[in-house]
Amino acid sequence: MPQIIFLPHAEHCPEGAVIEASPGETVLDAALRNGIEIEHACEKSCACTTCHVVIREGFNSLEASDELEDDMLDKAWGLEPTSRLSCQAVVDNQDLVVEIPKYTINQVSEGH
Repeated sequence: MPQIIFLPHAEHCPEGAVIEASPGETVLDAALRNGIEIEHACEKSCACTTCHVVIREGFNSLEASDELEDDMLDKAWGLEPTSRLSCQAVVDNQDLVVEIPKYTINQVSEGH
């Protein structure tokens, strides 16, 4: 079973985390299942950028993003070449190292 290594993030996982993921599961679903509350304002429908993550290792093991995801990513804060929406990034058989950006663009966040 592949692992997702989350780098430390002050709000979501201050110590970082190593979690198990099932192939075919999205990075977001694996994170949520393990108590890492990555924001997902559009309820995983690829209609916002609040679940934006940067894949630091294992990026090439992910299926390529589609045009809709690419269009959304263009609006993400801190976009990098290995950025993905965690609701769309499906885990394969390779481990991933993931960084959750410091900020998200969320016009309607109720928790802030």
